[in-house]
Amino acid sequence: MLTPCEVAVKCVLPVIRAMIAKELVTEHRLRQLEAAGLLGVSQSSVSLYSRKIRGRALDLKEEKDILATINDLAASLAKDGISYKEFIVKLCEVCRVIRSKGLMCKLHRNFDPNVDLEECDICSVSDCF
Repeated sequence: MLTPCEVAVKCVLPVIRAMIAKELVTEHRLRQLEAAGLLGVSQSSVSLYSRKIRGRALDLKEEKDILATINDLAASLAKDGISYKEFIVKLCEVCRVIRSKGLMCKLHRNFDPNVDLEECDICSVSDCF
């Protein structure tokens, strides 16, 4: 039995990191190594993100609010205007939005067949966060 946070660590955080890395490299013209340093991952991870080998469990391209937060986060990282704490808070915020919208439910079901998609409301309950 996996908790939603465990599924998020396995699947959602790599997607978020991939989106931030892409933004850092394409929009802010950072090298992969620089983007990796800002994200606390290896350059090879950023390469895997850019080649869509890692971080592709969810497609969030249509989620405008999530994209806006990710773009703001990448801009703050690129301009060195965000503290470690602020980065973590924003990252958790993105994950909470993904969970509250039910975007992670099918992934959770794939990992844990006991999850009843019709009855589960764990991620939409505000006390869960």
